Amino acid sequence: MSEFTDDPYEPELGSFEAVTDASGEGDGAVNKTGTTTVGISTEDGVVIATDMRASLGGRFVSNKSVQKVEQIHSSAALTLVGSVGGAQSFIQTLRSESDLYEVRRGEPMSISALATLAGNFARGGPFFAINPILGGVDEEGSHVYSIDPAGGVMQDDYTVTGSGMQLAHGTLEGEYSEDLSMEEAEDLAIRAVYAATERDTGSGNGVYVAMVTEDGVDITGYDDFEDAL
Repeated sequence: MSEFTDDPYEPELGSFEAVTDASGEGDGAVNKTGTTTVGISTEDGVVIATDMRASLGGRFVSNKSVQKVEQIHSSAALTLVGSVGGAQSFIQTLRSESDLYEVRRGEPMSISALATLAGNFARGGPFFAINPILGGVDEEGSHVYSIDPAGGVMQDDYTVTGSGMQLAHGTLEGEYSEDLSMEEAEDLAIRAVYAATERDTGSGNGVYVAMVTEDGVDITGYDDFEDAL
């Protein structure tokens, strides 16, 4: 059996520590895989950037053009981090609940409520080892959340998940400021992902960028970082 996942043929997109039980022991079912996803909040909206690589067990590149960010709400997007099947199922479930809420209430769900729902699903649902970023805009402003595999929900001005997070964080820490424009945040997010792909073997093959504003979500993919910057 692979040391990385119960199913060595399940493509993976994220980075997690080995699974342990309450005693601190575990089977190591989930270990280092690969991806880099970045979310930055600005006064005018949110920028999310991700690489495009999927791997098998973190060792073999199984796909070079994966879209790891998808719209799940009229003004919110979520990244795919973890096993592909689990991440896709998580997004579909969250999108369905968001749509159902809007149909019933006649208005979109707030981003904070959506983040809480995402955390509840991660904690109690059948979704395998996910660690996504949720970014959205509502009446309260722009929001970026990270959702950990245990259902923890953390809001911040910017956040990074995946095996390239340390490299990407270095770029963000040195250059982030509260007064970034959407264009400046887009440039910074892309450069943070690029920095990760230069040294993290689990990240690479281009970048997807989601621009999230009160008007909606616009997602664009670039096979070459030079075209994105």
